[in-house]
Amino acid sequence: MTMTHIVVLGAGIGGMSAAYELRGTLGPDPRITVIGEGDLFSFTPSNPWVAVGWRKPEDVQIAVPGHLAKKKIAFEGAGAELVEPAHNRVRLRDGRHVAYDHLVIATGPRLAFDEIPGLGPDTGFTQSVCTTVHATAAWEAYQAFLENPGPIVVGAAPGASCFGPAYEFAMILDRDLRKRKLRDKVPMTYVTPEPYIGHMGLGGVGDSKGLMEAEFRQRHIGWIVNAKIAEVREGEMDVVEVDEDGQPKKTRTLPFKYSMVLPAFTGVDAVRRVEGLCNPRGFVLIDRHQRNPANPNIHSLGVCVAIPPVEATPVPTGAPKTGFMIESMVTAVAQNIRADLKEEPATAEATWNAICLADMGDTGAAFVALPQFPPRNVTWARVGKWVHLSKVAFEKYFLMKMKSGNTEPVYEKYVLKLLGILRTR
Repeated sequence: MTMTHIVVLGAGIGGMSAAYELRGTLGPDPRITVIGEGDLFSFTPSNPWVAVGWRKPEDVQIAVPGHLAKKKIAFEGAGAELVEPAHNRVRLRDGRHVAYDHLVIATGPRLAFDEIPGLGPDTGFTQSVCTTVHATAAWEAYQAFLENPGPIVVGAAPGASCFGPAYEFAMILDRDLRKRKLRDKVPMTYVTPEPYIGHMGLGGVGDSKGLMEAEFRQRHIGWIVNAKIAEVREGEMDVVEVDEDGQPKKTRTLPFKYSMVLPAFTGVDAVRRVEGLCNPRGFVLIDRHQRNPANPNIHSLGVCVAIPPVEATPVPTGAPKTGFMIESMVTAVAQNIRADLKEEPATAEATWNAICLADMGDTGAAFVALPQFPPRNVTWARVGKWVHLSKVAFEKYFLMKMKSGNTEPVYEKYVLKLLGILRTR
């Protein structure tokens, strides 16, 4: 009898967590293979620290093949060229194919810098903290900036769904420049499609609007909301402000010596080109059990899944997929694949709870929305040094978890239970 083969596409936070949890849930029998882009796992939430030199890339990365092998999980680092559901296989970039019985898509997003002329670190004029490679380039650009400081613009492009790192980076830059006694030489502006500061793509969490506006005022960070970045040139950014109906009301050109802008996301090429698998933006369509309706042996989780915006906004914004939400999807996928292998109906559903720890350099903001979509049972936002310390601790803890393969240590399980936070329902 042929052993079931489960393929996990993606070796980031979602993919690595899924591979480990599948092994823990299903035991030693099924074959599990992870397909990644190169051999390194990066702890993405630490990238803003890398971009200001507070971390080195090697501090937030681990080589994955050896750690996966300890759990009898195979690894392919060639990257995926195309998912081929009709043949139950994934074509790799080197031309080989990997067949699967179940596929878990956890690729993360494609970064759509190309949607705005001049955006992005590769062919444009803005930096990024979306990947550790980008954050490393941002640190190099920042060091040059420190030699000749001037205006900074930080923000997010129209259609962006991940706002936390932009808020973090603005305030981390403020903290770093104050430590260097350079803050007085650096006007700073936050540009965002959000209808107000603290919206976060979540329609606000608690009094996140008042809280974040107060933090920006205290740090002398100006802001422009309902904003579309139209074009970026060297040292200049054209920004269009719109009214409540989305109609342009003001255009301005912002000068900058340094800029970091988060792009909108789409699905990655290997997935978004597959007919029937994705929505028009390339995000994987899923049912409430994380399965693709057209291909029930394909599950998906993380940033690459299709979920609607929390609310319509004058400039498009997407709903974020936070780390804990991704982990709840991981658990649901593992439980539902186990049910399928036992020929039982899938019942597990991710809880879609949003928990976000945003570092501010010497303090931080915590946002909890249970569930993500209002009306909510729990919603609060708080600022304190404990958030900064929690984020530092979580970085060390998660990297340990990726090395050990222990996806839910006992202490994590009980801390979340005390907070009333469940992974699945």
